Amino acid sequence: MSILADYEKTDMGTIQIAPEVIEIIAGMATIEVPGVAGMSGGFAGGIAELLGRKNAAKGVKVDVGQREAAVDVSVVIEFGTRIPEVASGVQQNVKHAIESMTGLSVVQVNVHIHDVLFKGAEKPVEEPEAAPQRVK
Repeated sequence: MSILADYEKTDMGTIQIAPEVIEIIAGMATIEVPGVAGMSGGFAGGIAELLGRKNAAKGVKVDVGQREAAVDVSVVIEFGTRIPEVASGVQQNVKHAIESMTGLSVVQVNVHIHDVLFKGAEKPVEEPEAAPQRVK
């Protein structure tokens, strides 16, 4: 991915925004939406890889022109949420975040649902209790 050429010229010089910056903005805007469990890094061995906040740009693909951007986000949804409502919320939040932060016009936000996360599926690993001593 290349840096935007001559995105905006000012009296003091040129402003350029790297596509990676737009990916991060889109990823952060996506995980803010209620019902989104996290970003999906794609399928690894048939199971969607759930990514946390540290990997916000993963699962995001952007096509950026001089004045417009198109975004694809891959997400994991929380079980029990209405998928169309969550996806619409993602589209609106991503569009607003990118447009307000960069001035680019967002022409598409495509939401790809890769998996559903069931409550309790992300239980922290507990250490096994020490077996009671039978011999003293």
